[in-house]
Amino acid sequence: MITVKTLTFNAYSENTYVLYDETGKCVIIDPGMYEGYEQNELVSFIKENNLKPVLLLNTHCHLDHVFGNKFVFDTYGLKPQFNKGELPILQAVPGYAPQMGFSHYELSPEPDTFLPETGTISFGNSTLSLIFAPGHSPAHLCFYSAADHILMGGDVLFYGSIGRTDLPGGNHQQLIQNITDKLFVLPDETKVYPGHGPATSIGFEKQHNPFF
Repeated sequence: MITVKTLTFNAYSENTYVLYDETGKCVIIDPGMYEGYEQNELVSFIKENNLKPVLLLNTHCHLDHVFGNKFVFDTYGLKPQFNKGELPILQAVPGYAPQMGFSHYELSPEPDTFLPETGTISFGNSTLSLIFAPGHSPAHLCFYSAADHILMGGDVLFYGSIGRTDLPGGNHQQLIQNITDKLFVLPDETKVYPGHGPATSIGFEKQHNPFF
């Protein structure tokens, strides 16, 4: 069974997730640590719970979701994995980070392994299905565990809202379509862990999200 730990980092209040199961193996999703004390918080949690990081995943590659990629690589030897369509987004970060006030962005390593649009990835005794849901960014992936009724949704669907679509590669219609066709077909009890803000559920958003 997967346990989810939420850590909220950086000026964008980005949610970084550590997923782990009874084996002690864990996955780090969207590491947003920018300051040293944020890096320490992640390391402390992993250490205190005797976890072994085995995967680093990015739902997408906007700067607030990749700030900690280099630190995770330096500390645990893990390169990020994401869909290849996000690579230009990652490569653009050094060019605009200073304009956004982030002068000491540490360059993320690039993947050895890219994730496909569909399929699964496993860690410990657990499996996550890939759901390709662009619209907020060009090749955004969500990670879904049917067994645990959880969706790591990145910046696709939020509590009472959706991801912004005014950034390069964004497409409002595409985002709405993907949420409708790929996320709202999941069971109502599926808990959605978004890239920002509180967790929600598929059932709640189907009923109450003002965009639908």
